[in-house]
Amino acid sequence: MHTDGSERGIPRVQDQLFARSGGARAKYAALIVGRPGLWALLKYEAIQVFAQWVPGALGLALRKVLYPRLLGSCGRNVIFGQGVALRHPHKIHIGDNVVIDDHCLIDAKGDANRGIRIGNGVFIGRNSILSCKNGDITLADGVNIGFNCEVFSAGEVVIGADTLLAAYAYLIGGDHDFSDRGTAVNAQPRKAAGIRVGSGVWIGAGAKVLDGVAIGDRAIVGAGAVVRTPVPDGATAVGVPARILGAAGGA
Repeated sequence: MHTDGSERGIPRVQDQLFARSGGARAKYAALIVGRPGLWALLKYEAIQVFAQWVPGALGLALRKVLYPRLLGSCGRNVIFGQGVALRHPHKIHIGDNVVIDDHCLIDAKGDANRGIRIGNGVFIGRNSILSCKNGDITLADGVNIGFNCEVFSAGEVVIGADTLLAAYAYLIGGDHDFSDRGTAVNAQPRKAAGIRVGSGVWIGAGAKVLDGVAIGDRAIVGAGAVVRTPVPDGATAVGVPARILGAAGGA
């Protein structure tokens, strides 16, 4: 089910920014645009400048027309709020009837990943982040992500249909190797086992789901819980670390 991020390599932004090879324009294009060449950079910059921060109905109309020109694919009736930022947009695929609220970041960054796939009828709340570090994120149809959430992937994170993430929830699809206590954690390799969340799940406000966890269909994760181990279908998990209370109604 899960992928090992070490097979792809999980890059450090500092290494990419301060590498001696390549000029500033090339580094910016690699980190933000994801495609080489002056034309790709100019197209990206022009659309961001003319549409990203325009308020009101005019801004919504501009982004509805212009943002799909950057994306890998984009369905019908997709709404992009003010200040929505796209990174490596050619690896972002969006279905029909999707809302991405104000000031979200949709970041498909990586040199060996597929990127981000957002299904039909998905809502992504204000200030939320979908962030890849050479990983993949899939949101199935009907997923609802509340305000100020983050879904991070250095491997593979999959969220099933009709799942709800309440505000400030955090799915952490990657980790640091800290086995060598004589070396700074930031200097050690990174790893990613991935996260899989089933269909019809409710993840409460402020909950955190750690790398390597699978959450079954119709499960409930209580507010503020820290989930480190699998949660079965229909179960309720609460606490720090999360413990299983039992099956949810009728499961």
